[in-house]
Amino acid sequence: MLENLKIGILGGGQLGGMLIRHAIDLGLSVSVMDKDANAPCARHTSSFFCADPKSYEAVLEFGKDLDVITIEMEAVNIDALSELQKQGKKVFPSPDTIKVIQDKFTQKQFLLSHNIPVVPGEAVENKDDLQRYENKLPGCLKKRRNGYDGYGVMVLKTAADIAKAFDEPCVLEELVDIKHEISVIVARNEHGAVKCYDPVMMVFSEEKFVLDFQVAPAQLDESLLKEANALAEKIADALQLVGILAVEMFVTKDNKILVNELAPRPHNSGHHTIEASITSQYEQLLRAILGLPLGATDLHFPSFMLNILETEGLNANRAEKLQQLLDIKGAHLHWYGKKGNRLGRKVGHVTITDSTMEGIVSKADTIRKILN
Repeated sequence: MLENLKIGILGGGQLGGMLIRHAIDLGLSVSVMDKDANAPCARHTSSFFCADPKSYEAVLEFGKDLDVITIEMEAVNIDALSELQKQGKKVFPSPDTIKVIQDKFTQKQFLLSHNIPVVPGEAVENKDDLQRYENKLPGCLKKRRNGYDGYGVMVLKTAADIAKAFDEPCVLEELVDIKHEISVIVARNEHGAVKCYDPVMMVFSEEKFVLDFQVAPAQLDESLLKEANALAEKIADALQLVGILAVEMFVTKDNKILVNELAPRPHNSGHHTIEASITSQYEQLLRAILGLPLGATDLHFPSFMLNILETEGLNANRAEKLQQLLDIKGAHLHWYGKKGNRLGRKVGHVTITDSTMEGIVSKADTIRKILN
């Protein structure tokens, strides 16, 4: 029975918090590990372990009494998860899948080996090594590991920019002539059943490389939408995925689709599924890793998801601004409850639903004005 299963989540951020919310619906017992005692998940479970998910010993200790272990972040100890798997614990996504995706260059090589179109890129060891690739500039430099929410990404326009580059292993990618950025959330279970959500359109902050907002469904030609879903399904099968995977893609000016990055966990681009889809990405992840049938992915209605970033203006008048936001019909607030103040970080999101896209955009404009 589900209520007897012990589920573990490595990572205690807002993704884990939303996963716990859906685990409650299934009567599941959930433990969480995060190195931050004030992580959002700490208040949502009585079984919170304050330890580093990158520690071999800590992950082994955490997992010893669990039945199923999953992740809400990629920065976890693969060797410990492999050992737990040998001990008979179910680890989804598998350690092998996480290992491929943890490193952006390994991820790119894997996709190329399966004939998936990607953005061309070179592996560079450090800042000095970048000098060899001056002729590749302008380009986009990404840390191979541990980048998130725009941290670990920068554009190098000329050789003069190398002085401020990351001094660690990175991937230097070509700058692509992008018309749109889209994402597909795909789910796959142990039996090989695969289901995709409708592709969403993503718009990023040009300054911080963090997702500003996304629109579901993406307003694109049907042929492109089908191609995006087919690529996501192909990648899920190639990885032998059990769980869910966010596949971020570029649509170029000449309507070619290139895969940008993968995330083998719940993803910012799938938050809207809580309100707008028959099955949320979080419920779908639980279904996939527990051997349950995958849920329907149809949209109830169109939606607009807006990230809320920490700003001085929001901090100065938070209660009033959130009250105004919640007064708007169809605005669904998710406040993450993060402690401390750090300008620019994600502190929540709002999903706006309506029967028409015109109504949604109008409400989104109102909410932007409130939050500014």
